[in-house]
Amino acid sequence: MDFLVTMTTHVPEGTPQEEVDDVRAREAANSRRLAELGRLERLWRPPLQPGEWRSLGLFSAPDPERLEEILSSMPLRVWRTDEVTPLTPHPNDPGPGVVESSGDATEYLVTFTVAAPDGSQAHAYEEATAGEAVRTKALAREGRLVRLWRTPGEGRALGLFRAHTPAEMKDSLDSLPLAPWLTTVTTPLSEHPNDPARRTS
Repeated sequence: MDFLVTMTTHVPEGTPQEEVDDVRAREAANSRRLAELGRLERLWRPPLQPGEWRSLGLFSAPDPERLEEILSSMPLRVWRTDEVTPLTPHPNDPGPGVVESSGDATEYLVTFTVAAPDGSQAHAYEEATAGEAVRTKALAREGRLVRLWRTPGEGRALGLFRAHTPAEMKDSLDSLPLAPWLTTVTTPLSEHPNDPARRTS
């Protein structure tokens, strides 16, 4: 089972820099170990305000209890709070390792919420839902859609996309047949130094 974890770190005021450097070094070593065990799949940095220290992690664990053990093993946990979102399979997910990496593209996490159509739109909505599977496969072939999951809540999903420009990202979302019924939140991601993908690309 996959989990998206928002990790926010607050280093106590007055902590010696040597201690911070030591914890960060141990965190990097532990991240490598978790990646080798198949527990840590990806790490990213979302947009940050000055002074913020926050990461997004994609983890794999059999259940929430095992995930908590994994998160507790991370050295930065002494200064960190974690927000966990369980991810379940989506029928249109390309699957891990299917879409090849593209070093010159930016990655984006996109949250989707589908609004239920009214009666007059029911037929168009059904046609769009059928077309969604075809379009997502095409986006995966083009290297734009990397992964897709369901998240808690009716009609909610999370997608990992790649695009070379914000305009290209918008074009991908606008091309989805369900776009008229979708509310989306797009988060551009930057590289994290401990991201397992950096060592395999």
